[in-house]
Amino acid sequence: MPVEPLLSESEIRDRMAALGRQIEDDYRDRPLTIVAVLTGSLIALADLIRQIRIPLRIALVQASSYRGATTSATTLVINEAFAPDVTGRDVLLLDDILDTGQTLAALVRHIHDRGARSVRTAVLLRKVGRQVVPIEPDYCGFVIPDAFVVGYGLDYDDDYRHLPYVGILSQ
Repeated sequence: MPVEPLLSESEIRDRMAALGRQIEDDYRDRPLTIVAVLTGSLIALADLIRQIRIPLRIALVQASSYRGATTSATTLVINEAFAPDVTGRDVLLLDDILDTGQTLAALVRHIHDRGARSVRTAVLLRKVGRQVVPIEPDYCGFVIPDAFVVGYGLDYDDDYRHLPYVGILSQ
C-alpha cells in the first residue's frame, strides 16, 4: 500500500529536540522515569532520551487495544510482565499516538496505582477528531488529521515501523 509523507524526518528530529529541552527543564532535580508504551513509541523514546541531559530511568510497558490489521480499538490489554517499579518517582508516560485516549487514560491510572509520585504524558502524535476520553497530553509532538498513519514506529499489521518519517497509509 502506498504511503503519503505527512511529517518529514527533519521535522520530527527538530520537534523531538524541542520536546527534550522542555522535558529537561521541567524535570530538573526530580527523579524522572520515562515509561514508553511498546511497541510504537520505541523510536520516539530513543530519539527523545538523547535530547534530555539530566539523569533519568527508562521503563517499558506493553499495552495494546489494536490487534493485527485492525484499525479500530478493542479491549485494552496491559502486560504486567513489563510493569516498572515507579514507586515515589515522577513518571513521564510516552505513547506514539493519542487517538481515542482510552489507552493513555488507562495507563495513567495504572501507573498512579503502582505508586508513582506524579504522572505526566507525552505523545508523538495527537489525532484530531477521534478522542472519546478527555485527556490532555502534557507534551505533544504534532497534531495530525484523522488518517491512518505509519512510520517512525507506528505500524499497520507490524509493517512500516522502519520508515524514518510519518506518512498516511492509503487503503
